[in-house]
Amino acid sequence: MVDRLANSEANSKRIALVENCFGAAGQPLAIPGRVLIGEGVLTKLCRKKPKARQFFLFNDILVYGNIVIQKKKYNKQHIIPLESVTIDTVPDEGDLRNGWLIKTPTKSFAVYAATATEKSEWMNHIGKCVGDLLQKSGKSPTGEHAAVWVPDSEASVCMRCKKVKFTPVSRRHHCRKCGFVVCGPCSEKKYLLPSQSSKPVRVCEYCYEQLTSVNLQQHSDTITRPGSKFNSSNLSDDDDDDDSSD
Repeated sequence: MVDRLANSEANSKRIALVENCFGAAGQPLAIPGRVLIGEGVLTKLCRKKPKARQFFLFNDILVYGNIVIQKKKYNKQHIIPLESVTIDTVPDEGDLRNGWLIKTPTKSFAVYAATATEKSEWMNHIGKCVGDLLQKSGKSPTGEHAAVWVPDSEASVCMRCKKVKFTPVSRRHHCRKCGFVVCGPCSEKKYLLPSQSSKPVRVCEYCYEQLTSVNLQQHSDTITRPGSKFNSSNLSDDDDDDDSSD
């Protein structure tokens, strides 16, 4: 079915409509062989609160953006290569029902559909697209993925020290390794996570110790081998963006 639709006029028109909705700020989406499988509104669990986002599933990428005018205008386009995606179901909890995790090495988050049927259709189509891509490329499923951030509303105190209470002065921060909501003193360290950023990012004290101990062991193993060299990376003092909700 996908192969038959790839070069169809109807598919080209549908992709052109999506490009027009994102406007000049969005990236071009029409390439040979790309097919728009489906689209719909999903609730994305963002840092501050759940928000409606428009999603488009293609046979090789997942695209989503903010809804400005439904079916007419979207902004803040995000493009996720499906080869790097794994999905896991999320148990229903309170008003958040029919959800699943979209996990990638660079970013992971939860989304929720309006009905159980819609959730099943989304998960089945995403799973099939990912499976087809991996089969064609001969690659293995991605083993590593970024942590899903715990929403701000679920932590009134630091999830590491359990002491610092969050206030307008004592701000919440997120560890990029575990996704926990932590206080400033518990997240003063930065560490290079190449799959997420080209510069060191904020991590909590616990994850920093885990990462450095593993790194030291790997370096120790490396420098015992003849001809090997010990390389260390310099940490950047650049501030990370803790206000990013998407």
